[in-house]
Amino acid sequence: MHRDIVNHRGGFSGFDDDLALDDASSFDGSSERDSYAEFDIYSDLDAFSDLDLHGDSDHAPEEPELFLDVPYVPTDEKVVAEILALAGVGPKDVLYDLGSGDGRIVVAAANQRNARAVGIDLDPVRVADAMEYAGHTGVEYLVDFIEGNIFAEDISAASVVTLYLLDSVNLELRAQLLNTLRPGTRIVSHAFDMSDWKADERRAFAGATLYKWVVPANVEGFWEWQRPDGKSYRIELKQVYQHVTGKVWLDGKKAHLESASLSGTRLGLMLKENETAPFDCFTLTFSDASAESRRDGGAARSELLSVALV
Repeated sequence: MHRDIVNHRGGFSGFDDDLALDDASSFDGSSERDSYAEFDIYSDLDAFSDLDLHGDSDHAPEEPELFLDVPYVPTDEKVVAEILALAGVGPKDVLYDLGSGDGRIVVAAANQRNARAVGIDLDPVRVADAMEYAGHTGVEYLVDFIEGNIFAEDISAASVVTLYLLDSVNLELRAQLLNTLRPGTRIVSHAFDMSDWKADERRAFAGATLYKWVVPANVEGFWEWQRPDGKSYRIELKQVYQHVTGKVWLDGKKAHLESASLSGTRLGLMLKENETAPFDCFTLTFSDASAESRRDGGAARSELLSVALV
């Protein structure tokens, strides 16, 4: 991976034999996820042979400054280009790369897509390398690199977030991504998903699997609006990530919700007054606790209606 990530568990205070052996044994090269790094835990143990365990040494052993959750493995340049394409990165975007390593995604976003981009990485050496690379490429005016903890830095300005971490790290980041990022922000992860938050799109490319999510608006609740003929729809929505279900009424009578499709701030609804009635299609655009609805009746008959949470 091209990332170095902070130990978000609260700092390194000792060597946990069981944890270290479990983590080491999981990277056996048997799958895409296992092939990113090989760990030689015995090379670390060699350092203990020089320690004075009886306290006679003039110098106490130094604690390691960094504990990196994710090994550093550079992303292939072709995969970088595909990540940017899948995210739809453009000049109006602000991309944040979490665990940015040598900065190649950040620099490519600026150089190839004319986007502003920010990389966050714990390792000062990687950050320095990335800054030098950006300067050499001539995009330093479009990019920034932060030496910091991806769990602590403010990423709310992002319109695109890229990840090359691990399943466990993605899972810990999930709540932060959902609660911090604006609805409609695109997230692309190389190789690792987010458990029960299923990707909106999954793409296989050059031996890698890429996952894309669009941060969904919070649409759960009761919503009410009026059709052009004066009849009022009332809908109760339930939401799990971008998956939406619900019940609908028209002038107080039970109607039919045929489908609901949420992508970012836009919710597409297909409704029917009854089993034999034609479809009534709406696109609701959400912002905080309000929404706008466009009735999809063709170019000659689209009316913008007010929708409010009730």
